[in-house]
Amino acid sequence: MSLDPATVRRIAKLARIRLADDEVPRLEGELNAILGYVEQLSEVNVDGVQPLSGGAQMAMRLREDAVTDGNYPDKILANAPDRIGNFFAVPKVVE
Repeated sequence: MSLDPATVRRIAKLARIRLADDEVPRLEGELNAILGYVEQLSEVNVDGVQPLSGGAQMAMRLREDAVTDGNYPDKILANAPDRIGNFFAVPKVVE
């Protein structure tokens, strides 16, 4: 399938892309290259391949759900402007 300049302008209009007349040939070539690649994909033999509708069909590896503090408070608080022990120190905002 090959696109002509009129079709390229229509695609640009539908996509709400402002397209100057001198840009049409470049975009026409790019779109034709994309469509050519899609046509190549239709040549792939997919006999016996089950369609996959998403990642939900795969078994996911789960980790243990454990709450931790990260065990590295010094790294976390390294860039804090002020700290008290292992906590961020902030100015009082309510009187």
